[in-house]
Amino acid sequence: MRQFKSSIYDLIVQTSTNLPPDVRAAMASALERETPGTQASSALEVIATNIDMAASCEGPICQDTGMLTFEIRTPVGANQLVMERSILEAVAEATKSGKLRPNSVDSITGKNSGNNLGPGTPIIHWNQWEAEDEMEVRLILKGGGCENTSAQYSVPCELPHLGRADRDLDGVRKCILHAVWKAQGQGCSAGAIGVCVGGDRSSGYHHAKQQLFRLLDDVNPDPVLAALEEYIMRAANTLGIGTMGFGGGVTLIGCKIGALNRLPASFFVSVAYDCWAFRRLGAVLDASTGAIRRWLYRDERQPVRPMSRGAGFVRTGKEVPLRPPVSEPDIRRLKVGDIVLIQGDMYTGRDAVHSHLMKYPAPVDLAGGIIYHCGPVVLKDNGSWKITAAGPTTSIREEPYQADIMKKYRLRAVIGKGGMGPKTLAGLKENGGVYLNAIGGAAQYYARCIKRVKGVYFLEEFGVPEAMWHIEVEDFPAIVTMDANGNSLHADVEKASGAILANLADPVF
Repeated sequence: MRQFKSSIYDLIVQTSTNLPPDVRAAMASALERETPGTQASSALEVIATNIDMAASCEGPICQDTGMLTFEIRTPVGANQLVMERSILEAVAEATKSGKLRPNSVDSITGKNSGNNLGPGTPIIHWNQWEAEDEMEVRLILKGGGCENTSAQYSVPCELPHLGRADRDLDGVRKCILHAVWKAQGQGCSAGAIGVCVGGDRSSGYHHAKQQLFRLLDDVNPDPVLAALEEYIMRAANTLGIGTMGFGGGVTLIGCKIGALNRLPASFFVSVAYDCWAFRRLGAVLDASTGAIRRWLYRDERQPVRPMSRGAGFVRTGKEVPLRPPVSEPDIRRLKVGDIVLIQGDMYTGRDAVHSHLMKYPAPVDLAGGIIYHCGPVVLKDNGSWKITAAGPTTSIREEPYQADIMKKYRLRAVIGKGGMGPKTLAGLKENGGVYLNAIGGAAQYYARCIKRVKGVYFLEEFGVPEAMWHIEVEDFPAIVTMDANGNSLHADVEKASGAILANLADPVF
């Protein structure tokens, strides 16, 4: 097994940086189907460019390299203890080299381990098979934003816009549609979902996540579930949620459903949501050496074709330049739908930073400034910090803090993905601020907008993702989706898609 560790390392790198062909094909189809010139189409152009950038430089497609989940099948008698040690070493090495972001946080102390290792991380599921000379390793990287939009229903239950979901196939249908609608753009749509009907709470979630290891273009062997998968794809893509929740015709790129037996007293429907950065890959290894014999999900004989049709974000000449510190009158002139190009300084800030700023003074003057909801991948380069992946994180987690922080520090703009709620919207109107939506998952694209790191705060206390990074950007594009006049694209899309969802309430199955 002398090559096992290097094979696992290669699997991690390829999973993090190079989307498999079935996902590429689904995203290419989405780009072709979306109406040109719309916000959703522009977002898909950036996504396509980001996919090409990540593959060309072997950089993380998304800065949130997620929770590593390995599904491994070995011959009878394989030494899983030795193999697990090699897997942990490979994960730590991939983290050190910047292919993974350090994502393992102690739930009691809040301390980041720095190497993606710790109790429960990574997740490894072992199974045996009867093949004697081969083993199979599959890996999925599922980020926190899409993990947070996953859902589990205990039926019967009442669902907004859909009414009662009963313990039957139509009730299952309603739960799945509700999960897609509730996610909106917070899980980086267009997304894919794995579903489990039945099981208990833990086995249901596990089996739902396992459905994401299926090919997007496969056909369910159960004709009843195949029909449900086909229906969900059609119905979900009529909701008008679209890419990033901007509105549009492509909300899902995949729906895969499995079923487990359940207890008489329980009926769960578990939905595992994954984003467009659908990172899963696998390999078949030689059982004696650990060397990769062949890849799963892709054919090495088929070259990877570029996805982008241009340079990503296409300028129209109507973009609004924004250079911090920004005045309140300039911010109040912005309206939903405007595209801004940011130049100059801004600061990253996620959950830990927002919580800290509520209790303690900021380490810098934030008046007129911009906070970017981002947990980047950062490496030391010749003694200086270099950000190698820097897409936005889901903003709704900061809803309890954002309006108060904007007022306290006189911030003018926040950047994130998925939008924010009514408290933040009221705060933007009161204090003169805007919410700017960047393209979720476009980590390589936005990293190239960062010219340099000028400083960092709270690195020791919070770790790399949660630290407050002072960055200088150039031509950083984002869309105004919540303005200082009380308008919110996110609220409008949620309301409109909710009305469409209500039209799907009548029984189908």
